[in-house]
Amino acid sequence: MPVQLPLNIDSVKGFLAPEEGEALYQYALEASQLGPCLEIGSYCGKSTVYLGVACQQNNSVLYAVDHHRGSEEHQLGEEYHDSDLYDDSIQLMDSFKVFRTTMREARLDDTIVPIVAPSAVASRHWATPLGMVFIDGGHSEEAAQTDFRSWVSFIKPGGILAIHDIFPNPEEGGQAPYNIWKLAKASGLFEELPMVNTLGLFRRR
Repeated sequence: MPVQLPLNIDSVKGFLAPEEGEALYQYALEASQLGPCLEIGSYCGKSTVYLGVACQQNNSVLYAVDHHRGSEEHQLGEEYHDSDLYDDSIQLMDSFKVFRTTMREARLDDTIVPIVAPSAVASRHWATPLGMVFIDGGHSEEAAQTDFRSWVSFIKPGGILAIHDIFPNPEEGGQAPYNIWKLAKASGLFEELPMVNTLGLFRRR
């Protein structure tokens, strides 16, 4: 049975397939009993809603890390640029206002902790163990590797690592998320779980 969300999720901008969102919800429902959850790459809040509703049910929180200036592919002139999210006054992309509107409409202001900063900066003095980390930030090799190195060590035993946009075939999509998925698989730290569409999943040993 599909998860019941407090808003029409199809109205939220984003690139998350419904079955991926429902998998995030189910794993966050379990993981948020271990500790707070964290996502890297919130954009306009589609994945945040799925994760946040699950955390809310356990009176937990979701840290939503995003600088809200867009990934490489969102910039002016790039393939996934959205003019609705472009601030002409400063000539920069800015998804934070739309993100906050999504959180208000989803009634998640008591659950979501937005961290408006680059992933590496947000992690610099981080000390809180996490029940789940969802990586869906920048898709350059440098960005993906930074997200992996910055946050994976904070996942508690039994917790979940989720990585979006896994494309083993280079003709289907970028390889940076797939490369960190391979790092997780080879690390010995995780038990591999079944993939859901392009969502790679692991459980911390």
